[in-house]
Amino acid sequence: MSAKEIVQRARTAFLKGTTKSLDFRQKQLEALLRFYKENTSKMLTVLDKDLRKSKQESYLTEINYLINDLEGVIAEYRDWAKPSKPEKPLVNAMDDVQIISEPYGVALIIGAWNYPLQLSLLPLAGAIAAGNCAIVKPSEVSPETANFIKENLPKYLDNECYHVYLGGVAETTELLKERFDYIFYTGSTNVGRIVHAAANKYLTPVTLELGGKSPVFLDDDVDMTIATKRILWGKCVNAGQTCIAPDYLLCSKQASDRFVAEGKKILAEWYGNSIKDSPDLCRIVNENHFKRVTKLLKNANIAIGGEFDSNEKFISPTVVVDVKPDDALMQEEIFGPILPIITVSDVSEAIAFINKGEKPLALYVFSNDNKKVKSILSQVSAGGVCVNDTIMHLTVESLPFGGVGSSGMGAYHGKSTFDTFSHKKSTMIRSLNKFGEMLMTSRYPPYTEKKMKFLSTALKRREGISFRYLMHAALFFMGLGSAFLFKYINNVI
Repeated sequence: MSAKEIVQRARTAFLKGTTKSLDFRQKQLEALLRFYKENTSKMLTVLDKDLRKSKQESYLTEINYLINDLEGVIAEYRDWAKPSKPEKPLVNAMDDVQIISEPYGVALIIGAWNYPLQLSLLPLAGAIAAGNCAIVKPSEVSPETANFIKENLPKYLDNECYHVYLGGVAETTELLKERFDYIFYTGSTNVGRIVHAAANKYLTPVTLELGGKSPVFLDDDVDMTIATKRILWGKCVNAGQTCIAPDYLLCSKQASDRFVAEGKKILAEWYGNSIKDSPDLCRIVNENHFKRVTKLLKNANIAIGGEFDSNEKFISPTVVVDVKPDDALMQEEIFGPILPIITVSDVSEAIAFINKGEKPLALYVFSNDNKKVKSILSQVSAGGVCVNDTIMHLTVESLPFGGVGSSGMGAYHGKSTFDTFSHKKSTMIRSLNKFGEMLMTSRYPPYTEKKMKFLSTALKRREGISFRYLMHAALFFMGLGSAFLFKYINNVI
């Protein structure tokens, strides 16, 4: 089926109003949850084939992550879908003012290869919960996972409302020619620009989950063993093929030396003497990415690691020292298990260095000095921040996840995913009764100073206690007064 035909089928289904029913959404979300739970072993298999992911990483960072998120969506989405009641001025006292969450329509979700299940399916759950139809385009770079989604997801979800579309650059290009109501893309900044340009044709709103060079500032005052473990773990998960992986380290020469010494011991504890034989280290996804990453090590001063095997697409966890800003390692997002260290004299130099580049998707700060932490937080813009750990801010469902500047736009996770796929429709409902009309008479010509002053007062924003609470208080005291009056009358009678 062509891209045009798939989009048309989804649009026809949406226009029928099928997905607007909360009960329909419930059935689809529960079916998606069954899909996860009934296919766990198959998911582990395809992730191993595509990336040689260990069972623990596959389950915790992909499958279990999806299950936890979806169970939260199922528990909360009906409340999220209820109209909210914002504050209103005195002039709207008689009006019903609300914000309605309505679906955009047909959403396109373009997933990424590094977490090929999570990054394709977690946005889908939010799109379903918000009442959209959706077309999922998994990454062709993880072909086993893409084919698994294509073959199995339609067995669980409504085949008119939700579709899976496979293909490479040519097929994605054709897909982007179609008109969508929302586009959600995860991937590189360069392709993000292409997606954004395609969306502009129809002024389609987009979420772009991109990447960039996420820095780590490492202070001298930390427990270096703990800090090194947390930084290296963030770099080694998925062999560094994570959009929020620590990309480079900023620290003093003394901290650099201590980090390297601790790193050697920690990596030996984790992976043994032969890292390549460890079942716990992922592989680079394909030959092109392997060549790109290993090329970055040319002429590098390697302090730890540096081993690689093209036959297995294996690259050992590698730490590079004496790195200069114009080195190849600092010109692009590494997206591999290589960590360059740039020495700085103090936190001010680290802040200046980060701010010379593009705004990162993640910022990591390791320090026990609250003054330094606050200084970095106040002076460096980033999609998200994690202090004294890496990656783990992603696990907090209530924290929106997204980039800023070249690292992306928009955010998701938890309720934020529902909100991303919902248009917030501002609504005011006013009656046609004569009393309400009396309050608004002053807006009609002929205009006078008296009318203008009245309307200016009525429209004025009230500081402190909101009008809604004043109304509630008035009703309370009116009710209390009525109760005393009723009691008095009964006593008299």
